[in-house]
Amino acid sequence: MSNSFALNAEVRELAGKGASRRLRKEGKVPAIIYGGAKNRKPTSLTLEARELVKALKNEAFFSHVLTLNIGGKEEQAILMDIQRHPAKGHPLHADFERVTKSSTVHKRVPLHFINEEQCKAVKLQGGKIQHSAIDVDITCKVSDLPEFIEVDMAKIEMGTVLHLSNLVLPKGVELVELNKGPDHDAPVVSVVKPAGIIDDADADDAEEATEE
Repeated sequence: MSNSFALNAEVRELAGKGASRRLRKEGKVPAIIYGGAKNRKPTSLTLEARELVKALKNEAFFSHVLTLNIGGKEEQAILMDIQRHPAKGHPLHADFERVTKSSTVHKRVPLHFINEEQCKAVKLQGGKIQHSAIDVDITCKVSDLPEFIEVDMAKIEMGTVLHLSNLVLPKGVELVELNKGPDHDAPVVSVVKPAGIIDDADADDAEEATEE
């Protein structure tokens, strides 16, 4: 992972909705960091809204090990959740989990669908790509955490449905859903035939039905 992210934070003493509203009016975002050693307690934080908004514009920020500078002390963490304003979209609260190099993390990472325009079912047969998922739930060591998982569509044929089990995963990465059993092998993407397009097999069936 080539990107590096760092945010400045302060320990937040006051809690509650009223205190959080005052912080937001001051251009700050309330947050919390938890996890780490068993005896470590969650710590309430305050982030600079400008820094957080800028970082959130980069997709890699959501699946990357971050550095939080908390009162002059650095903490390694990953973003676990971001709450946004339902209408305006700006961040209202952020949750971070402390990590170390040996930590095993459970995280959602985005899917990158590549070569869709070169997909032969689309390019030669007029097929349409339908996405059933845009991200997946993974578990891995922090050192193996990917920013995204690629799904190559170049050779996908008409009528093909790719499931979770068809994804090519980076080394050390497992899909949480597949660990639950084969019944959780959900579809990810498919190539379907648009209405009105008749292939050779359908044409032959239609011709035989007419002759009967």
